Amino acid sequence: MHFTWLDTFVLIAYIAGITWFGIRIAGKQVSSGDYFLGGRKIPWWAVCFAIVATETSTLTFISIPGLAYITNMNFLQLTLGYFIGRAIVAWIILPSYFRGELGTAYTFLANRFGTPMKNLASGVFMLTRLAADGVRLFATAIPLALILQGTLLAANISQEWIYIGSILLIAIVSLSYTYVGGLRAVVWMDVVQLFIYFAGAIAAIIIVSGDIEGGLAGGIARAAEAGKYEIFNFSFEGGLKEFFSTPYTFIASIIGGAFLSMASHGIDQLIVQRLLAAGALPASRKALVTTGGIIIIQFALFLFLGSLLFVFYGGAEIVPDEVFPMFIIEEMPAGLSGIIIAALFAAAMSTLSSSITALGSATMYDYVIPYYKKLNKSNELAVSRLITLAWCALLVGSAVFFMQSSQIVVELALSIASFTYGGLLGTFFLGVLFKRPDIKDAIPAFMAGIAIMIYIILFTSVAWTWYTLIGTVVTVFTGQFLSIMSSFLRKR
Repeated sequence: MHFTWLDTFVLIAYIAGITWFGIRIAGKQVSSGDYFLGGRKIPWWAVCFAIVATETSTLTFISIPGLAYITNMNFLQLTLGYFIGRAIVAWIILPSYFRGELGTAYTFLANRFGTPMKNLASGVFMLTRLAADGVRLFATAIPLALILQGTLLAANISQEWIYIGSILLIAIVSLSYTYVGGLRAVVWMDVVQLFIYFAGAIAAIIIVSGDIEGGLAGGIARAAEAGKYEIFNFSFEGGLKEFFSTPYTFIASIIGGAFLSMASHGIDQLIVQRLLAAGALPASRKALVTTGGIIIIQFALFLFLGSLLFVFYGGAEIVPDEVFPMFIIEEMPAGLSGIIIAALFAAAMSTLSSSITALGSATMYDYVIPYYKKLNKSNELAVSRLITLAWCALLVGSAVFFMQSSQIVVELALSIASFTYGGLLGTFFLGVLFKRPDIKDAIPAFMAGIAIMIYIILFTSVAWTWYTLIGTVVTVFTGQFLSIMSSFLRKR
């Protein structure tokens, strides 16, 4: 273990400094609109950087290098689909959110289909976000737990409790500025932390290159020989069943990535909340499309890092999610390890704080304000902060639950999200693209999409990249079929 007292000092100084900065930058909050939507006055470029920081963060920092370590760069194909999906959202779904004063993505469903549809969709979002971001919080605890395991503080403490303590520490730090400053503090902290963890990744590439025989060029050459730079997979080997059970074929990645991005950036309150905070459609559209280009660069950077780590460790058998954290702790020079771990914390806190505010805003705008209309602005703010506390506690519980999983965390989180995204996206398409379906069609269609995904996950080998597409198609087809049948029966 090479994590020194200097590294510890750097990490503590970063945590204290970033917490102080987040509280100071928050500004005055006087209503739930200020607290959860930043007063709808956040610049588009800040929204853009905050979205990038929020959506990848810990998983990118830890799991993507590990994925490249054990496979190759096929995952990068997904980012092309991500870009396509964002462009579709920007011109098809996003305009619907700027017709009136919407507080959440699901308010649109209330306007289109009625309150029950909104409540159902918002509730499903909350459960999905709670599970997916519980995985992300657990992933962030991995390097901190590895650090603590080598200290005297953890001499008589079980590994399980070390992980729980790590999860709690990260949650408390993230909550401190989120509770005080709401979305405005979260967005500006995300902007700062995005550049911190980008710098951390670049620093890691420089260090690992210096420790490889032949330097960067030698590392690239050996990684290429091992097939680490294979990006596109046009294979159709193994028949139709094998094709649909392989997650990173070109077609699965482009289509699956596009539909996953349409869902995550078009109907997930975690991202929609930030797009609404930009205040106007042109600004939100610019922010969303720009993130697509940045994401391609970001994933390429972390996959490349994973290929160099494969060369450094000689392809040794290591738990994928522990490859990069282990390198940081054991191989980085004194002081620099603390900076890289601080960068990882930056990634972690951006996702956790964003999740807390998204869950809080959905609870407030979809369940509290519509039913408690006598709340004044002061009471709204107090209730908003209490809701924030509650969701932080639930996310900690979710992270502890997923400690038992053996799946690579990035794939686990994306699988969880894809499980419900299809039904949600299909319902939005029913509302945006078709005029005939009503609530009697939308709710059964939504439930059909979820039911089909339960069957596919439990009883088939279909890869997670197909989940959102399948769920969307089933939902749209069912909704249209029911609306046509209802119309036919009325005419008889």
